[in-house]
Amino acid sequence: MAAEVSFGVASPDGPRTVTISYERAGAGEPLLLLHGIGHHRQAWDPVIEILAAEHDVIAADLPGFGTSPALPDGLAYDLATVVPVLGAFCEALGIERPHVAGNSLGGLLALELGREKLVRSVTALSPGGFWSPAERRYAFTTLIAMRRGARLLPLPAIERLSGSAAGRTALTSTIYARPWRRSPGAVVAETLALRDASGFDATLAAGRDVVVRDDVPGLPVTVAWGTRDRLLLPRQGIRAKHAIPGARLVRLPGCGHVPMHDDPALVSRVILDTCR
Repeated sequence: MAAEVSFGVASPDGPRTVTISYERAGAGEPLLLLHGIGHHRQAWDPVIEILAAEHDVIAADLPGFGTSPALPDGLAYDLATVVPVLGAFCEALGIERPHVAGNSLGGLLALELGREKLVRSVTALSPGGFWSPAERRYAFTTLIAMRRGARLLPLPAIERLSGSAAGRTALTSTIYARPWRRSPGAVVAETLALRDASGFDATLAAGRDVVVRDDVPGLPVTVAWGTRDRLLLPRQGIRAKHAIPGARLVRLPGCGHVPMHDDPALVSRVILDTCR
């Protein structure tokens, strides 16, 4: 069920009110789901029903993405700000130390939530931050091009392209291994989410200097990478394992950067195994 919650957070200029949209389903230990940059909470739709059989699942639109408003003036889109915002979001929902699973930007945030001991387990799917300088430039250039393309296309053109397998592949092949399987409506919605994301530019700018080198001790951590990830290359998973030696590193055969759509059953099993 879709909802939103508003809560106060501190800023250098005094308290600010943040609003986050989310969807909640199931019962059990809480499980927070975080999407990637330019995406929205619907990225998790293929796995929510499976996860909700065992967990109280909360899929959130990050601030400035999906239907969540931009962060108020005085709040940055960096890790030092967004991680406490997510902690305050959980507190506003009455959730104490949920499990967390995140994809891409969401995976980076999930790992940072783990370092801050705000969660009880972490599953990071193709998380950001384990890139070389060249790999980061490639990923960011690709994301900027995707965003520019989405903003240049009028809605009728997006709808027309999404109506064919070839068009869906053209729009989403960077993040999915099997883009033709996506429904036309889903591709339209996520293209508009990328086009309209008010937090995109500031989030990308905040990520330019992010390189993850710190461990996440004392928690179950799984890092999973699609073998056909074209945005954050699978070899970055080896760097993640070196940085977080206690983590379980899992290959997701045949999956792209957003693996929940390419193999929902496998991704659900990886998340549930970590939570257990």
